Amino acid sequence: MAVTPPAQRNWWKEPIERVELIWTVLAFLWGIAMFATMILWHVVGKQNLANEAYRISPDVFMTRTEAFAKKYKVREEGKTGVPVVRPPAGADVYMLGRLWEWWPVLELEKGQSYRLHLSSVDWQHGFSLQPINVNIQVHPGYEHILTITPDQSGQYGIVCNEFCGIGHHQMTGKIHVVERKPQ
Repeated sequence: MAVTPPAQRNWWKEPIERVELIWTVLAFLWGIAMFATMILWHVVGKQNLANEAYRISPDVFMTRTEAFAKKYKVREEGKTGVPVVRPPAGADVYMLGRLWEWWPVLELEKGQSYRLHLSSVDWQHGFSLQPINVNIQVHPGYEHILTITPDQSGQYGIVCNEFCGIGHHQMTGKIHVVERKPQ
């Protein structure tokens, strides 16, 4: 019950004030403009990744990733001996998020396209590729596939940007992009 009831009980039958109608139309047009801008950014500005996502068992994805790492391993890196994997150009590459690492380290060739498969075996993780703007939420039971073409050589860091537990601040990974040596 209102403190002061409206003068007319059927207030919804009152005509809309001109100023209120103008603001409603402007808000609607602004919403349409922002929606069109999001599509434009995706197509022209390449702001959002066009990726695929499929359901997959975490065990199946882990098996594929381990087989991939074993097949294309070229060396080990760091104190824990994380494998560095160098797949052929155009290959499907796999990267696994688990407490608290992105595994394995990838070594990709500059200017070549790869299909990057991402998944998690335990919790939700974030895949944030630095210093470029690639940011994906990775969930267990889902395989995300991105087509990537590295255009600059160097080392790229991967950071988990979704809180995943006590070791979250240490969850990192790497992608090395190398120049192809002339033959």
